[in-house]
Amino acid sequence: MRAPSPLPDSFFDRDAQTLARDLLGKIIRHRHQGHWLAARIIETEAYYLVDKGSHASLGYTEKRKALFLDGGHIYMYYARGGDSLNFSAQGPGNAVLIKSATPWIDQHCASDALARMQANNPAADGGTRPSERLCAGQTLLCKALGLRVPDWDARRFDPQRLFVEDVGLRPPQIIQCPRLGIPHGRDEHLPYRFVDAAYVRQCTRNPLRRGQVEGRDFYLLNSEELHP
Repeated sequence: MRAPSPLPDSFFDRDAQTLARDLLGKIIRHRHQGHWLAARIIETEAYYLVDKGSHASLGYTEKRKALFLDGGHIYMYYARGGDSLNFSAQGPGNAVLIKSATPWIDQHCASDALARMQANNPAADGGTRPSERLCAGQTLLCKALGLRVPDWDARRFDPQRLFVEDVGLRPPQIIQCPRLGIPHGRDEHLPYRFVDAAYVRQCTRNPLRRGQVEGRDFYLLNSEELHP
């Protein structure tokens, strides 16, 4: 069995939009309570220091220091009552938010990995959350994988506990569109959100929902054009 191969820090030390696109299809692996859990990234958002919608634009603080470190540092914060996962990119203040994912099960995961993730992140009524909605949002993803701000904020990846792997999956098409939840006047129009087109129904909000117009509300990018 081939051992998982964590991505090097150099992979993250690149432009935030490039990193956001290239993270689609990559696998996050987290060792939680002694067992490996994993999820495939399907939605990301890029942020820059000069972008009014970014945390870094508010200035350096000890809490935000990971955003100002070189690519490959983990920045976590609380949002909507839950934890959110980000990776620093090239340049001070630039980063990528992991917006949503889908459960990933392979030979490296715990035999009951999906059940463990569902136990970590039950439905609102206490029942079992459907697998396609288990990581459909930045806080749901962290809850399912057992990722917590106190454990990982401002840290590097750890091949024994948390890392991102390339297993050879590359989305044939990527949707580029404006980010979600950015207040008016905070550069909410910038098209820095990227979604794996095959998983639009499992991301935070479907960019192809009724009423959305290509060329106005979103753009379709072909992976072959991005990676000739």
